[in-house]
Amino acid sequence: MSFLDEFQANLESLPNILQKKYALLHDLDKSLQEIQRQNEQRCDQEIDDFKREVRAGNITPNTSLIRFSDDALDEQKHSIRIADEKVALAVQAYDLVDTHIQQLDQYLKSFDDELRRERESVATTTSPATSLDAGTKSGRSGEGGRGGRKKTRLATAAATETATAVANPTGMELDLPVDPNEPTYCFCNQVSYGEMVACDNPDCKIEWFHFGCVGLKEQPKGKWYCSDCAAPKNRRKGR
Repeated sequence: MSFLDEFQANLESLPNILQKKYALLHDLDKSLQEIQRQNEQRCDQEIDDFKREVRAGNITPNTSLIRFSDDALDEQKHSIRIADEKVALAVQAYDLVDTHIQQLDQYLKSFDDELRRERESVATTTSPATSLDAGTKSGRSGEGGRGGRKKTRLATAAATETATAVANPTGMELDLPVDPNEPTYCFCNQVSYGEMVACDNPDCKIEWFHFGCVGLKEQPKGKWYCSDCAAPKNRRKGR
């Protein structure tokens, strides 16, 4: 049985255990209230009896000689025992819940460690740069030229984002090491990430650009040229 299965099994039994303890606490509380009520009545009656005996002159009005009956004292001792039982039950319920909280913390830590290992494993086995280079070469060969390369780059970006989603299902920001040998692109001279667009100038030195770096929000329709290649594009249009 895995840790999660064991934790779920223990957690399912927790409400019933707590309900039994709370029911016992409720019964003890009712008993305690009843005994306290009886003891108060007994003590009030005995105090009234003391007063009558003093007024009648049958006993000396010396408070040091006045004491409650054994029955009244026994009721008070019983009340203390019930109160101690209530405290013990409350402590047991608290410790039981605290134990499950500690188990949950342990499970979350184990899950976080396992998730981190999976992300590191995916990061080492996935190579978006290799796919990018292969896509660029295949896009430049044969007819279709840069249009085919653009489609290949989009497919690569989608595959990279899918791999990132698998590696990071929680959507948290990942702090993964960057391969120093991975090629860089764009004006920012950074590695490939997110959506990128290819310059349609075959002589472009940079070739690929991040959407955010060139002010794009979606894939441009038709041909697209970076700012460095915009002048050649305009010259071709003027001919």
